[in-house]
Amino acid sequence: MAGIHARALDEEDALDSKNPAKVVKDALDKAVEKIAEMTTPPIPGAPGSQPPSPEPPSQPREPLPPKPDQSAPATGTATGAPTGAPPTARAQQGEYLTTSTGLRLHDTDHSLKAGERGPTLLQDHHLREKIMHFDHERIPERVVHARGAAAHGVFIGYGTASKVCKAEFLEEGVETPVFVRFSTVVGSRGSADAVRDTRGFATKFYTKQGNFDLVGNNIPVFFIQDGIKFPDIVHAAKPHPDREIPQAQSAHDTFWDFVSLHTEATHHVMWQMSDRAIPRSYRMMEGFGVHTFRLVNAEGETSLAKFHWKPKLGVHSLVWEEAQLVNGVDPDYHRRDLYDAIEAGAFPQWELGIQVFPDSPDQTFEGIDLLDSTKIVPEELAPVQPIGTLVLNRNPSNFFAEVEQVAFHVGHLVPGIDITDDPLLHARLFSYLDTQLSRLGGPNFNQIPINRPHVPVNDMLRDGFHQHAVHTGVAPYKPNSLDGGCPFMAGNATGAYIEVPQPVAAATKVRRSPASFDDHFSQARLFWKSMSPVEKEHLVRAFTFELGKCYEQAIKERQLRVLANVDAELCAQVAAGLGLPVPEADKPAPEVEPSSALSQLGGVWPTDGRIIGVVVDPEHLDGVREVTAAIHAAGMVPLVVAPHGGPVGDGLQAQRTLLTARSVEFDALLLAGSPPPGADAIPARDAKTGDPATATAPVDPRVVLMVQECFRHAKAIGAWGTGANALALAGCAASDPGVVVGEDADEVFAAISGLLGAHRVWERFPATIA
Repeated sequence: MAGIHARALDEEDALDSKNPAKVVKDALDKAVEKIAEMTTPPIPGAPGSQPPSPEPPSQPREPLPPKPDQSAPATGTATGAPTGAPPTARAQQGEYLTTSTGLRLHDTDHSLKAGERGPTLLQDHHLREKIMHFDHERIPERVVHARGAAAHGVFIGYGTASKVCKAEFLEEGVETPVFVRFSTVVGSRGSADAVRDTRGFATKFYTKQGNFDLVGNNIPVFFIQDGIKFPDIVHAAKPHPDREIPQAQSAHDTFWDFVSLHTEATHHVMWQMSDRAIPRSYRMMEGFGVHTFRLVNAEGETSLAKFHWKPKLGVHSLVWEEAQLVNGVDPDYHRRDLYDAIEAGAFPQWELGIQVFPDSPDQTFEGIDLLDSTKIVPEELAPVQPIGTLVLNRNPSNFFAEVEQVAFHVGHLVPGIDITDDPLLHARLFSYLDTQLSRLGGPNFNQIPINRPHVPVNDMLRDGFHQHAVHTGVAPYKPNSLDGGCPFMAGNATGAYIEVPQPVAAATKVRRSPASFDDHFSQARLFWKSMSPVEKEHLVRAFTFELGKCYEQAIKERQLRVLANVDAELCAQVAAGLGLPVPEADKPAPEVEPSSALSQLGGVWPTDGRIIGVVVDPEHLDGVREVTAAIHAAGMVPLVVAPHGGPVGDGLQAQRTLLTARSVEFDALLLAGSPPPGADAIPARDAKTGDPATATAPVDPRVVLMVQECFRHAKAIGAWGTGANALALAGCAASDPGVVVGEDADEVFAAISGLLGAHRVWERFPATIA
C-alpha cells in the first residue's frame, strides 16, 4: 500500500500528542513505593537473601526466598495457560536434598564403594546422576553475543504511535513484561566486559499478541549489507583460528585485513573505534534496531521506521585507560553494574522512539537507502519520536535458565510490525532459528520458561527434543474434523498476523546489490565531522592502537587508504602515530552536515545510580554519615572506602578497602579523610602501593593513586577536612577543573553532584584536533 506521507512524519502529524510522563509514572508507582519502604537503600552486592551465620546451618528448613531484586519467568504452561503458581514454583522445593526424581539422600560427599578403600560400585545411581548432569551443565555458547547479562522489566506504551502502528503493546498505558539481554559480540563467555566491541541490545516483549523480539545493537549500523557475508565478518573478528588469540578484541590482523578490503564496513568501523564501543554501563548505552521495518496502522496504511532506545542517563563511555584497568580489576564490570543498580533501586530506563519515513516504492529517504544497514538517517532529517518507556526492575534468579537460555529471533513479530527487503535482515530471519537447534538442543526452545509467550499457544507442532507440553487430541493437522476443526484460523479482526501485500517488482534473479549500496564513505565522514575535539582524539588513539597491534604492514597501509577517503586529517594523524606515509584519497571528500545526535558530549544528564567513592580515615569521620545519606537521597550509591573492612566507626560500614578498591569503579570521588599507610601498604601485599619509599608518606599511597587516576580520567573529585592532604600529594589543586575543596561536606557533594551531570570534566582532556 501507499505510504502515509511523502516526507518524514514529524511529532505533530505522525504521533498522537500525549503526556508520556504521567503514563510512565502511574506504571512505576509500585516499584517506587517498594524502594521508599526501605529505611536505608541497600548497598548492592549481597550474595544471598539472608546473611549467613558463622556456624554451619544444622536445622532443616525450606530453601531461602530470592533476594528482593530478583524474579523468575512467568509460571505459565508450555502452551500459555496461566498456572497461578508463585514465581518460586520452579525453584528448589523442600528442606532435604533429593535426586532429580525426589528421592531423599543421606550422603552426597562419598561414592558407594566396596569397603572404605575398595573400588567404586557401578550401582551408585546418585554418583552417576550427579556426574552425568554436571558433565552436561554447559550448552554450546552463542557463536556471537556469547558474553551477556540480562534483566526483567516492564515496557509502558505512550499511545503516541497509534497513527502509524496498530501493535497493542504500544497503546497508551499498556504494560508489557520484557526481558532484555545486553552482550558483547566477539568474545567468548569467559571474556571481559569492557572490551572495544559492538554491544547487543535485545528485548523480548511478552505482548498480549505473542512475543515480539527487537534484536538490536548499541551501534545503529552494521559491518555488512548482505547477510551472506556474516560468517566472513565474524570469522575475521574472532580470535585467530591457529592460536585462539586475541580474545574479545579487534586489534589484530584478520579483522583489519577484512575491513580494509571490504570498505562497506567503514562506517561501522568508525563507530567501533569511537568511545561508543566501550560504554560506561549498559544503563548508559543507546540501542538501535539497525534495520528499517514496515509499520502498519489500523487502517492498513504503511510507513517505514527505525527503532531507537534512548537511555535516561545519557550515552556515556569509559576512557581507554579505564577500560584496560577495568578488564584486569573487574572483568564482570558491566554485568555487576547492571545487577547492582537494579538491586539498589536505581532502575535503568530507556525511551523507545521511532524515526518514521514514507513507504515509497524505492524505500529511500533524502537520498539514503533505507534497506542499507550500513547507513543511518540523521536525526536532524527525521527526529526520533518517543513511543514508550522501558524500565528494568528485576534481576534474574538463575543466570543459566534465563540469560543463557533466552532465544531471540527477528522473526518474532506482532500485528503492526512487518519486515522490509533488507538483505541482512532476511539472512537473520533464517539464522536465528537455525542456531537454536544446536544451542538449545532441538526445535522446542520456545517452551523453555524464559522464552514462553504469555498468551495461549496452539501451534500443532509436535514431539522433538525437550517437548514440555503434553498434547491432547488426535489431529495435529489442518483441515481436520476429529478434533472439531480446532485450532481455527484467525482473521484481521481477531488479531491475526497478516503480512503486508507489498508488490514485488519484476526482475531477474541476480547476485548483486543496488547502486545505492556503493557509497561506503560519506556516512563515515559524517560521523567524524560530528565528533567533538575530545572524541576525535579518542578516535585517532583507537585507530592508532588497533592498527599498531597488526603484524602486517600492508594491512596498516591499506586501512590508511580507507581512512584517506573518510577524512584527510584523520588519516594524517593515524599515519603519524603508525610512522607511515599519508596516502592520497581516491576521490574528493563529500560535503556533509554534522549531526549533534552522534556526539556523546554537550548534554546534562540525570545522575541516578551513579557510584560515589567516599574515602575515609576512621580517625576523622566528620561529615561522612551526612554525606552518605545525601548521596542515597540523590538516588546514587555511596561506597565507603576504608583501610580495612567492616565497621569503621560512627555506625558506618566499609564496602571497599584500599586493597580491593580501584578508581574505575567510581563515577566521582569524595575524600573525607587521608588515612595513613595501612599495614598492607607494601608491594608484597598490594602492588598498587608502588615504590616502597612511599610507605613513609603521611597518606596511604593507594589513596594518592586513586586520586591521580580519577583526575587523569576526568572524574569529579571533592575533599573536605583532612581529605585535602591526599589532593596535595596527588598533585591536584582546588583551582583545577572539577576539583572541589571545602569545609562543609554537604556543600562539596552538592558541587560534585552538579559536575556529574556532564559525566566527566571534559576540560581536563587535551585536544589538538578542532
